[in-house]
Amino acid sequence: MKFVCSACGEQLPEGTFVYQCACGGLLEVVHDFAKVDAEQLKRVFAARLAERMSIYASGVWRYKELIAPEIAESAICTKYEGNTGLYAASEPLQRFGGLRGLWFKAQSENPSGSFKDNGMTVAVSHGRSLGYNKFACTSTGNTSASLAMYAAFAGDTSCVFVPDKDISLNKVLQTLSYGSKVIRFAGTYDDGILFLEKHAEALGLYVCNSINPLRIEGQKSIVYEIAQSFNWQLPDWIVLPGGALSNATALGKGLRDLKTLGFIERLPRVAVVQAEGASPFHRMMAEGAETLTPERAPYTRASALNIGNPPSWRKARRVLEETGGVTLSVSDAEILDAKAVIDRSGIGCEPASAAALAGLRKLVRDGDADRDETAVCILTGHLLKDTDALREYHLDGKWPDAAHRNALQTSSLTREDVGAHLRGFA
Repeated sequence: MKFVCSACGEQLPEGTFVYQCACGGLLEVVHDFAKVDAEQLKRVFAARLAERMSIYASGVWRYKELIAPEIAESAICTKYEGNTGLYAASEPLQRFGGLRGLWFKAQSENPSGSFKDNGMTVAVSHGRSLGYNKFACTSTGNTSASLAMYAAFAGDTSCVFVPDKDISLNKVLQTLSYGSKVIRFAGTYDDGILFLEKHAEALGLYVCNSINPLRIEGQKSIVYEIAQSFNWQLPDWIVLPGGALSNATALGKGLRDLKTLGFIERLPRVAVVQAEGASPFHRMMAEGAETLTPERAPYTRASALNIGNPPSWRKARRVLEETGGVTLSVSDAEILDAKAVIDRSGIGCEPASAAALAGLRKLVRDGDADRDETAVCILTGHLLKDTDALREYHLDGKWPDAAHRNALQTSSLTREDVGAHLRGFA
């Protein structure tokens, strides 16, 4: 396992590990896949689907040979993450999204309730293999909950830095419950990242944000699972929300590996969807700019997307270039309406996840995706990750134009009154 700068191409000396190159670029893991036999590994991966109690029962570590073959099994901390549902869209979801062939990969079904677990199991395991027992991140929510869970499960400690506004209290409470030391600060996600870049080494902390290249390796498994579920075929589109852009980077790296090694014959197009109030990456791509201009005061109700300076933008741009991909931005109202449709389908997701469906709907409406094409939307977080958003949409009337509001009903509990409530109920 080698570490190479994604910006300048410099390779770290063997046996060293840092999070960023001296030039400021993010590092990328480069594996020696010279001896990989794709057909043989397909059989191995298929056999591991029957595992129940070993590390290979994990939907991440099932693909260990492609993710982190050098990490010793004794260092691995797993809660059998991955193995999340891939659900065919119901008729209302198909109608809303605009495609006849539509599926949802519910990373919300991970142990901590978000896609972060796919990467966090690898990051924490790598840190343990280096001898660390103190782990840290800065987070708007999901990363912190995932890190706190794995650190606690491994018997280690974690420290989380949380901005003092525009975050989900549910996620902070989840992090506190797992025993993490949570430090709230005045500033943004980006300020917390800068602090860790400067001071983590001196504090003896192993950083588990997306600047850590091992996080990206673990998150590759999402697209591996999708490909295996479809018998190593992939849809025309993979659509996902974009905040820090680690997921876009990871999925792109996974796609690149699968194509290079012969697991798949073609690459799907990748669509990265941002919220209008926090869309520096989309703005850069739409303007054809060479570099990203950070947003100093981003705001979206989809708190997991509330990132104004995504650290992985260079890698994400490469993914779009390689796949013929696109970026979009959608309003908070569009996100919340899409979320309501996903919730009513029985799948459910947090607001940020629903940006994927809102973006797909826009792709089809604008003619950039054909109705006869196929797509998988990545749902990144659980329905209950942000209950304030649910209350605002369905109960408080904060979104007066909500297309799918489902308000509480009050009844005197007479047959006539209940019957009146039920008339027209579908």
